[in-house]
Amino acid sequence: MELRHLRYFVAVAETGSLSQAAQKLFVAQPPLSVQIRQLEDELGGALFVRHPKGVRLTAAGQALLPEARFLLERAGRVRDVVCGAGADGSLAIGFVPSASSTVLPELVRRLRRKHAGLNLELREMISSEQIEALVAGHIDAGIARTPTRHPRLAVARQMPDPFCIALPRNEAKGFDATVDLRGFAEHSFVGFTRHRGPAYFDQSIRLCSQAGFSPRIRYEASTVHGVLDLVSAGVGVALVPASTALLAIAGVALRPLRRPGAAEILALLRRKTDSHPLLPLVEGSVEAIFATLVQRVARLIHT
Repeated sequence: MELRHLRYFVAVAETGSLSQAAQKLFVAQPPLSVQIRQLEDELGGALFVRHPKGVRLTAAGQALLPEARFLLERAGRVRDVVCGAGADGSLAIGFVPSASSTVLPELVRRLRRKHAGLNLELREMISSEQIEALVAGHIDAGIARTPTRHPRLAVARQMPDPFCIALPRNEAKGFDATVDLRGFAEHSFVGFTRHRGPAYFDQSIRLCSQAGFSPRIRYEASTVHGVLDLVSAGVGVALVPASTALLAIAGVALRPLRRPGAAEILALLRRKTDSHPLLPLVEGSVEAIFATLVQRVARLIHT
């Protein structure tokens, strides 16, 4: 098997058409078809089902696609190393939006102090996108809110980040240090926009369901900052991770739940077998950052 076979396969898979893939690759369609058949023969099974409007992946093709992308990505990294891309190498990190103002700034500072010439690529992604990108080799590590059971990935470091209730500060004085979510059944809720924060949205619904009610979501926002700003405006309450206390949004108070539900974490994800030379530095830095954040959240959560 040669890299060009995989490159041709990925192009056909992404376009769903041999003719469009041929144009993208600047090759004629008949030789491209021959290359795909050679790959199928070598692997011992069909990768595409042909139909009048193009092609679609078989089950075998769907299984091969992320692996092919991963191998092509790694091959590109080899080329970058040989060409000396970045005096200290390159590193791609994915991160959930809520980590952009809590974990990321200190992590970037620590990496830059050790490797001033590092070619650092940062990509904002929801947790599910990070898992896909890690498996495909598009990023080297991810700061996500969802632990993964994918056989090729591991949770390298993690910190507890349970959901709390966020409410207007002028209303918080009447509540205990911890609250029962059932007491908010008649409140209006500010929710996360489903397609922008699926993990947040789903966990909020799950927690309310476990408390015996369905939340009345009257307002939505696509970011943690947006949700907290609406809470500060007094239009409703919201379920948010404890780490949002670090954002110090004026007019908002957080109270832990007496029954927080399943353990929520903020995690550093990586591939199990990745030998990237900078990953030990990333892991050590994130471990120290997480420890500091846990202490800060504990001090802020009841204020």
